[in-house]
Amino acid sequence: MKFLDETKIFIKSGDGGGGCVSFRREKNVPFGGPDGGNGGRGGDVVFEGSDSLNTLIDFRYKQHIKAGRGTHGMGKNRSGPKGESVTVKIPVGTQVFDEDKETLLADITEPGQQIVLLQGGDGGRGNAHFKTSTNQAPRRADDGYPGEERWLWLRLKLIADVGLVGLPNAGKSTLLGAVSRAHPKIGDYPFTTLHPNLGVVYVRGSEFVMADIPGLIEGASEGAGLGTRFLGHVERCRVLLHLVDGTEDDVGEAYRVVRHEVEAYGGGLAEKRELVALTKSDALTDEETEEKRGQLSAASGQDVTAISGVSGDGLTPLLDKLMAEIMAEIAPEEVHEAFSP
Repeated sequence: MKFLDETKIFIKSGDGGGGCVSFRREKNVPFGGPDGGNGGRGGDVVFEGSDSLNTLIDFRYKQHIKAGRGTHGMGKNRSGPKGESVTVKIPVGTQVFDEDKETLLADITEPGQQIVLLQGGDGGRGNAHFKTSTNQAPRRADDGYPGEERWLWLRLKLIADVGLVGLPNAGKSTLLGAVSRAHPKIGDYPFTTLHPNLGVVYVRGSEFVMADIPGLIEGASEGAGLGTRFLGHVERCRVLLHLVDGTEDDVGEAYRVVRHEVEAYGGGLAEKRELVALTKSDALTDEETEEKRGQLSAASGQDVTAISGVSGDGLTPLLDKLMAEIMAEIAPEEVHEAFSP
């Protein structure tokens, strides 16, 4: 299935049904009063988070979503039924913006979370509503009120425990494929990954979700290479894992380029817990690995783990560190819920 993280859609709530002009007509009741019922209310447009979806691709083929119209009122004081509401399933982590792409209308972060974006129009009143002591045979009925309509932008930000960041060809997809059952496209050239990938990683009886985003380039925080959209996918992650290609001539500078873009993007990314790993250790000698670990440690100010997604070297210690960081980030009540029998 193709991945789509941003799309524009049109939604419209249902129009209200019209009121009815009717008079009671029965045998031996020649002057029955008005009995026209009210029109039914139009259907609502409701957005609901679903954990069974991870892309917005369905909206590429269905961009117009409309709720049902309310039924007109009927005689014998029968009001029309309400129009059928439409529930729009969207992936958890989706933000709903107005047409200007800046006004945030809704942020769906939990499965089953619902929000009514548009309410249906009210139904019109039948002539029974207008009966008075001085007007006992009103022939007035109101039309139903129109529903609302608007264009929206949907923007998906993946929700994961660990977000992988790094320059293109830093080994992010290789790592994801090595520690999970995900099968991202892997190649020995930059920009092999063109859209984010998710994988579930199992560590000593526990599990967490890892997100691999396309490589970042200089200027990503300003939109270069779709950088702002890619960084948005790690905005909700608990921990960042910064991967630096061990075959780079200057690993310290490679780290600083990506770190600068993370800090410039904002959104709280700079404050997130970060682990740093030197990748492709299988392509380096032991002396080169230690030298570049030292350079990277000096640039990042923290201990650096050398790993290889191909040979598996260093993966177990790295996963243990990641799990410890995730547990430290999770609130105590969440930990209790996650591990309670």
